[in-house]
Amino acid sequence: MFGRYRAVGALLGLTVTVITHAQSLTWLGVLPEAYESEAMGVSADGSVVVGTSRSSAPRAFRWTRNGGMQDLGTLGGILALGTAISADGQTIVGYSSDAQGRLLAFRWRNGQMTSLGALTGVVWSEAYGVSADGSVISGHAWGFANFTAVRWNNGVIQNLGTLGGANASRAWGVSGDGRVVVGAAFFPSQGFPEARAVRWTNSAIQQLGAVPGYRRSWAFAASYDGCVVVGYAYADDDVSPSISIRWVNGQAQNLGWLPMGGADGSIAYGVSGDGSIVVGNSDGRAYRWTQATGMQNLNTVYASLLADGSRLHSANAISPDGRFIVGRGYNAATGRTEAFLLDTATCTAHNGDVDNNGCIDDADLLQVLFAFGQTGQNLGRVDVNCDSAVDDADLLIVLFNFGGGC
Repeated sequence: MFGRYRAVGALLGLTVTVITHAQSLTWLGVLPEAYESEAMGVSADGSVVVGTSRSSAPRAFRWTRNGGMQDLGTLGGILALGTAISADGQTIVGYSSDAQGRLLAFRWRNGQMTSLGALTGVVWSEAYGVSADGSVISGHAWGFANFTAVRWNNGVIQNLGTLGGANASRAWGVSGDGRVVVGAAFFPSQGFPEARAVRWTNSAIQQLGAVPGYRRSWAFAASYDGCVVVGYAYADDDVSPSISIRWVNGQAQNLGWLPMGGADGSIAYGVSGDGSIVVGNSDGRAYRWTQATGMQNLNTVYASLLADGSRLHSANAISPDGRFIVGRGYNAATGRTEAFLLDTATCTAHNGDVDNNGCIDDADLLQVLFAFGQTGQNLGRVDVNCDSAVDDADLLIVLFNFGGGC
């Protein structure tokens, strides 16, 4: 049926450029005179990374592949920490000191750092999360003798409040669509206040489920629609290791920890846009979790990229499609702790055998036609030439090789 397309393609005389994406690990370095750095967020396409580089005072950085690491400056003080970046890479958030020494949440956009301010009568605020388009920012402010969770919507601050009986709250992550903020409410107790992971939808607060024996919990990040939340819980006996938690519609799933030499347990810091991939730190080792694989030590999975003795200590964030992971680790080449960018892409260009059955036929052509026009980083084998788009080039490769192996 489709044999005539092979001849038509040959007559066109078109040249197809083949691109192959390979897994890679990039150490991001440090700012001048700094001794270490840590990445806290990555844009959807992996082109921009945000984090903090530390010297006598920490400074927020923005890293790009072409420009390297850039100091974002401060609000007039000596320090700034970068905590998150929007999916489009245009908005960076964090907190900085001003000329009076106050800590204030900031938004950095178009080369300019501006203060997000705080609640009325409050002089301390911190920003930790940002929606995909940069319009909604989550964090907390110090006021009324304790912390309270806040959300900035297009620069307007809102006090999110806390659970009944609690006296404080903090917010860390926000969903990609900006509708859900996650964090913790804190209850008075002997010693340190006891935390309970919570989720705010609009102004309504919901306590997230608990794992038996782990009543204290914190939530750090959310999927695009906020239905999946990740964080960790601390053992009631104060001895057992902490556990990473993945909440699905408020119900807790215990992700456990990697086999340990110590007893630090694990913490989940980031989650993909669809909620299926979780990243974090287990006993000083960066991990990635999926339902199919369980918790994987990234040092083992990507051992070939760490052959010089480097180590990945913590995975702090992941791109919405799950391809890019950022965090901190030990760079053996420089002998210091540095921010890293891990590209997990595994696209390999091929001859048009989309279903990989040894025969290039109608089934392969139809798969490309059905996916025609799709773009992205994880398209699978329908992206025949690995250029992140299913287009004419992929179709022509199938047509040129039609009938091969059959």
